[in-house]
Amino acid sequence: MPARRPLVILPTYNELHNLPELVEQILAALPDGHVLVVDDASPDGTGRYARARAQRDPQRRVFVLERPGKLGLGSAYRDGWRWALARGYDPVVTMDADFSHPPASLPALLALLDAGADLAIGSRYVPGGGIRNWPLRRRLLSRGANWLSRRLLRLPVADATAGFRAYRAHVLEAIDPDAVRAEGYSFLEETLWRVTAAGFRCAETPILFVNRTRDRSKINRGEILKAVATLVRLRLSRRPRLQQQRRPHPRASRGGAPC
Repeated sequence: MPARRPLVILPTYNELHNLPELVEQILAALPDGHVLVVDDASPDGTGRYARARAQRDPQRRVFVLERPGKLGLGSAYRDGWRWALARGYDPVVTMDADFSHPPASLPALLALLDAGADLAIGSRYVPGGGIRNWPLRRRLLSRGANWLSRRLLRLPVADATAGFRAYRAHVLEAIDPDAVRAEGYSFLEETLWRVTAAGFRCAETPILFVNRTRDRSKINRGEILKAVATLVRLRLSRRPRLQQQRRPHPRASRGGAPC
């Protein structure tokens, strides 16, 4: 694998209480990494903080993409991916900005790419992974969403709805961010489905997912309905045929397998 330029994308909306500490933990976990904050005009000043943090960074490791309004998670990922690809970043990491995903697990995630994976997933549902502070209803909902995703879309991973992911740049180029139609959290399932269609190699590493302790989760009934509608649409649609843009490489460790 050539010299890497990791970029961690953080979609934000009202994350001022979390972002300052999170950015520093990410930079400490990845000494060669950069951070892109994609903010949706947060009224709590998240975007202003990110802009100020970027401006006072002598090493130019923190960047901010400020958007005019609350445009959604899928749109934030698309904009972040385009920004990353235009600047030659590889790999590209996505994670939540609320400390649900542990920054300390970033090296393990990138190690899967170094071992040959094209997409690495921080998984709650492989041995060693887990969830903390979720009520039973939320656990059942997550398990059900994963079961439905894997059943309908034939996704051979344990955690199909995970947002803590590291992509090699050629994967994002192959699936074309603009081709992913879903918005919100269902964006994650469609992205994985397209990666599957291209035959790229996935691997999972266990993480401890900690439920938000500082703010209330933004997942609501509307997001759930969107996710179900997306799964049905993808199940009924023709599987896309994508041009795989990677070279053969050794089998990835810790669960690496063609998606």
